[in-house]
Amino acid sequence: MKKSIYIIVAGLVSMFSFPSCSGWLDVTPNTDLPAKELFTTENGFQSALAGLYILMTEEDTYGKNLSFGLTEQLVQMYDRLPEGTTDRNSVYIYDRETSGAYNTKGVLANIWRAQYNTIANANNLLKWWELNGDVVLLDSTVRKMIRGEALALRAFLHFDLLRGWGPVNYAGNPDAREMKCMPYRTVADHSKQPLLPAKDVVANIIKDLKAAKECLGYEKELDLGSDLTKRNLRFNYHAINAMLARVYSYAGEKDSAAMHALMVIDECGLTLQSGNDNDPILSKEVILGLNMYELEDNMSEYFAVGEKMNTKYYLNIPTLNQIFESVGSESEDMRAKGSAFYRNNEQQCAISLKYVENDNGIIPLIRLPEMYYIACEASEYAEEAAMYVNNVRNKRGISKAKDVSCETEELCIAALNKEYRKEFYGEGQYFWFLKAHGVVGTLAHCPEVTLAQENFIFPLPDAEVEFGWTGENED
Repeated sequence: MKKSIYIIVAGLVSMFSFPSCSGWLDVTPNTDLPAKELFTTENGFQSALAGLYILMTEEDTYGKNLSFGLTEQLVQMYDRLPEGTTDRNSVYIYDRETSGAYNTKGVLANIWRAQYNTIANANNLLKWWELNGDVVLLDSTVRKMIRGEALALRAFLHFDLLRGWGPVNYAGNPDAREMKCMPYRTVADHSKQPLLPAKDVVANIIKDLKAAKECLGYEKELDLGSDLTKRNLRFNYHAINAMLARVYSYAGEKDSAAMHALMVIDECGLTLQSGNDNDPILSKEVILGLNMYELEDNMSEYFAVGEKMNTKYYLNIPTLNQIFESVGSESEDMRAKGSAFYRNNEQQCAISLKYVENDNGIIPLIRLPEMYYIACEASEYAEEAAMYVNNVRNKRGISKAKDVSCETEELCIAALNKEYRKEFYGEGQYFWFLKAHGVVGTLAHCPEVTLAQENFIFPLPDAEVEFGWTGENED
């Protein structure tokens, strides 16, 4: 089985070819430069690292389906249905291909393949770093940066695979931790790897993140708020702490989750915004994001403002009001105002402006409010927990008179449920929140859909089962 991926690096188009056997990942761009020569210069290492981020902007992953695409469709954030279906529930057909409509099975297979493809490239980079890094990368800071970012990316990509193919409610169900769900690939070859229990995947993710943090420790004083090098568009020290907070929160390790979330809040240099005019993506809150070249043009198929809305990812005005708890055409919540959504009053529908008015071309992966939400959930004290979530609400324009309570765990999760769907609309995080907490039942903003536990667990792709990369341990 042969796979090819096209990567744009430093303005050039390169093709990486992946043979099915022993030569897999002996990457050779179409310049006929073999990998062993590519990694003999610092520029070669830098180009390979940049290529990982570029791969992540493809539609199969964060350029669509792991941001505003499939993960948002799974929680019914749009009233526009794909051509070929009138049934919202058809998005949950995971076991067979469907012509037209969502074809979720095919989309999931592409996500799996694309994530592991990027992981494979990261592993290849790390392999050559071990072989040539000390000799080629003479600047110790550059040497640490390349290894740190590659390790952090490997952890990040595996974590989203775990969130999709792993168990429901990992933190609250001890049996879930034993579920064999996916491999954790650290080798740059085509060897079969075993499906690991979810707890082992979590352990490997944390191990990689800790190693990455050690590499990037020189960035501890980095101020993302005044950074002119745009380090928030690459894995940086604060983004690693944010990922550790995210993973520890997923695992139910509240003390560690709170510690890392508060480190980000206190040290990263970013603050919560109180306005989103001309910046609906809230780019000054981005701890980690991807830069997509000509993003607005690339997203015009899905979000372009205009009279014809039937082909766009729109939602009806009543749905918008339900999601954002709004009354009438406007809201005190800036996340639902005209600065965040374009409203077509004639057709009574709206589209998010996050990918329309996005001058910096940012696809957000981690934003500051999530750290407040993690701190909220991890706090032992109801008043402190409420303070964190209400800090975000107040900055968004919601009056203190409407502050929410976190007197019980149930009230806390209910408040966060509403905030995740509002804060991260179009960013793909709400589905993961519901799955991590085992929240099933009818969606308030879409009463015709009732989520069940089976809707949260993605099956292994057919190609993976038949002749893919994973397998049981062989003697």
